[in-house]
Amino acid sequence: MKVPREIKTFCPKCGKNTNHKVILYSKKPESGLNVGKRRRARKLKGYIGKVKGQATVVKVSKRQKVLLECKDCKYKVERVLGSRTKKKLEFGM
Repeated sequence: MKVPREIKTFCPKCGKNTNHKVILYSKKPESGLNVGKRRRARKLKGYIGKVKGQATVVKVSKRQKVLLECKDCKYKVERVLGSRTKKKLEFGM
């Protein structure tokens, strides 16, 4: 999926349409000390089976997410581009 390096769109902080730099979104590693992770580890400890509510289906395609950075005020906004796709984002133009 081809994406331009710069998009002119609305900035919620400036309150007007400005040029935004397009950055590929990358998720930060999650902390192992979250409440849900601690609770799950406590349930799995010992001779127990699975914890209910686990996802069994793995999605084949992901939604491509980008980070838009305003060139005027440096405010960053996340945006999902298009529908689900297997192809990675490709910057051009």
